[in-house]
Amino acid sequence: MAIELTKEETASIVPSLQKYFREELDQEISEMRAKMVLSYFLKEIGPFAYNKGVKDAEAFFRGKVEDLTATCFEDGLTYWVKKRT
Repeated sequence: MAIELTKEETASIVPSLQKYFREELDQEISEMRAKMVLSYFLKEIGPFAYNKGVKDAEAFFRGKVEDLTATCFEDGLTYWVKKRT
């Protein structure tokens, strides 16, 4: 599953790719080539990053759910215990 970006997101990423190629690889690339590189990364690398994010989120929420009992547990008969004191 390729990650799809909006036109605005693509427009903000393309100059960064062009700058990276220019400053790190000493190559000038056109807007069209930068979009092609971005498309390639989104199709080939994006799913790995997406899946990692999903796994991290799942682990986070599983940790919270496992602690749900401790977080939400209320001792029974609190009315009478509190009334005596």
